[in-house]
Amino acid sequence: MSSLLEALNKGILTSSTEETIAIGEQLAKALAPDTSLALYGDLGVGKTTFVKGIAKGLNIEKPITSPTFNLFSIYKGEKQLVHLDAYRLSPEQSVESLMIDDFLKSPYLCVIEWPDNVPELIDANTLKLQLSIQTNSTEHFIQAIQNSTA
Repeated sequence: MSSLLEALNKGILTSSTEETIAIGEQLAKALAPDTSLALYGDLGVGKTTFVKGIAKGLNIEKPITSPTFNLFSIYKGEKQLVHLDAYRLSPEQSVESLMIDDFLKSPYLCVIEWPDNVPELIDANTLKLQLSIQTNSTEHFIQAIQNSTA
């Protein structure tokens, strides 16, 4: 994990969906228990594609889709994946109403898109990743924005 985390701290450039999925897959296999992921980035930067890689790394066979209208989806695999899309939430809303506290610890891996809208879910065990698209390019850039326990 240390080499992958070092690479994420520097930033990883991917030039295809398959490469983005592969990074997510590697990360899923290396994460410590009780680690959550916060995926920051604008619309269309590859957050859900990255989650597809996480799911692949957990041997989840069900197709991964953006849970924007459901808020979160749960997938069964080697570890249970909770994919939370907080896009439609506002930071002022109480996350207690989501009733997902139990999903933030093992045996669950919680991946949060739009984590700025649920800041109280982000703690010391959250690995924060910034995803972006390179200017004038189709390449994606994935970078850890804070060292966390992983």
